[in-house]
Amino acid sequence: MAVFPIRTFGDPVLRTVAAAIDEIDDGVRRLVDDMIETMYDAPGVGLAAPQIGISRRVFVFDWADGTGAHVMINPVMVETSGEWEFEEGCLSVPGRYWPIRRAGFARLSGLDLDGNEVEYAGDELLGRVLQHEFDHLQGTLLIERLERSVRKEALRELRDEALGL
Repeated sequence: MAVFPIRTFGDPVLRTVAAAIDEIDDGVRRLVDDMIETMYDAPGVGLAAPQIGISRRVFVFDWADGTGAHVMINPVMVETSGEWEFEEGCLSVPGRYWPIRRAGFARLSGLDLDGNEVEYAGDELLGRVLQHEFDHLQGTLLIERLERSVRKEALRELRDEALGL
């Protein structure tokens, strides 16, 4: 297993829709193991493959319920409902947190490492983690979820930081 560097804001892979995984083979299993190790090392509660530069539809997460890390391959958003605003951060935009309004509940279905169908659903934190990681597979960063004025200021700060201002 290996810990990979996490791609950060500005890296084009984070804005690309990830490709489906056609076959769950040893390469995919290794990728998931590396993603889990990278997620815990970061530390984070979730990590999508694009965040380590691999544009494939897989993410891992651990929402600290004692059940350990979980994987979703080729996830599909099945249902969302309600609304919940909460301060949210992202490993790909390190050290930044903003109030983000998302659905209060989310249900996703996908595959596990054995190719079996799995479904995860939750409200508040779990729902947020599922939506956040799914967004990464769609090429969407949390900055795009900000209200326009907040997004404009966030982009200015990130630009200034990148330029060393």
